[in-house]
Amino acid sequence: MENVNISKVGGIEVEWHDVRQEPFMLHGFYEPLTQPHFRRAPDDVAYASSEGIGKLAKQSTGGRVRFSTNSEYIAIRAKFLDVTRVPHLTLLNSGGFDLYIDGEFGSRFVKEFLMSYDFKDKYEQILHLENNEMRSLTINFPIYSIVESLEVGVVPGSVISDPRPYRDIKPVIFYGSSIVHGSAATRPGLTYPAIISREMNLDFRNFGFAALCKGEKAFVDWMATLPMSVFVCDYDHNAPDPDYLKETHYRVYETIRQNNPDVPFIMATRINYWTLPHEQEEILQRRDIIMQSYLKARALGDKNVYFVDGLSFHTAPHQYDMTTDAVHPNDAGYIRMADTMGTIIRHALEKSKIVK
Repeated sequence: MENVNISKVGGIEVEWHDVRQEPFMLHGFYEPLTQPHFRRAPDDVAYASSEGIGKLAKQSTGGRVRFSTNSEYIAIRAKFLDVTRVPHLTLLNSGGFDLYIDGEFGSRFVKEFLMSYDFKDKYEQILHLENNEMRSLTINFPIYSIVESLEVGVVPGSVISDPRPYRDIKPVIFYGSSIVHGSAATRPGLTYPAIISREMNLDFRNFGFAALCKGEKAFVDWMATLPMSVFVCDYDHNAPDPDYLKETHYRVYETIRQNNPDVPFIMATRINYWTLPHEQEEILQRRDIIMQSYLKARALGDKNVYFVDGLSFHTAPHQYDMTTDAVHPNDAGYIRMADTMGTIIRHALEKSKIVK
């Protein structure tokens, strides 16, 4: 590999490699080898949707780098264009990376790459592994930051090779609100799309846009052209009102379905019925609208469309313990979502004979 350099992190000698070089494999990004920073969608599509989507599409949630190495420690050197700091996010969520070992029976969390609290636009961190065995690794990118560059550091002279591959199927696409984006997960690997990806060894794309995902035509038209094995539609929370949701929801389904006639399409509803008593009537109205989209698709002969009832996610006796703020799932809430949504995705893939 080119551009290898050596420096010290905490007194330890580290050999640095740019993750845009082979054999590192990048996932969840739009053209990461040619863009000036790691982004999820092209500027023209994102800004055609809205100014806010244009900005949030630059954030790296759902992005991963995967590789194998026999190094007994892994370091990172990250440079940022922006780091979000808001009250309900941990700094590890917004600006941190975390490390997993990918094995025969799934992926195992190793540790998070921590930064100093007052870091501005870059940091280095090193994590020690048990030994120098060859292993496949995944590093998850931050949820609410714009990452300009990432280098991985290893023991000088270590082998770096291809990672353990994902299943040989197209990525799952998750489209939705701040809940899909990853708000309030403590670290990047604990969003529900990331959990499902690890448990099923699936590639995925995260198109969650906090507060701003509203079924905009420009963005939906673009997503419809992407390779996908499943499409998860989870933007109920961001629709300004039930009338807007009614106007856009079935249209999103039709647009995706035109280019992807056989892809499982999952329609999900808001998860906050039990934790937001003052909004329950509207939440049920929204639920009925999405159910009508589902029933209409079924009535027209689509046997590969699924309805996921948000009322089933956060139930008694722990419904108030599954969120950070009665809206955004905490880690326990994301695990509950991943269990339910993952069951549907697994069933849909098996039924459609995409996987066995």
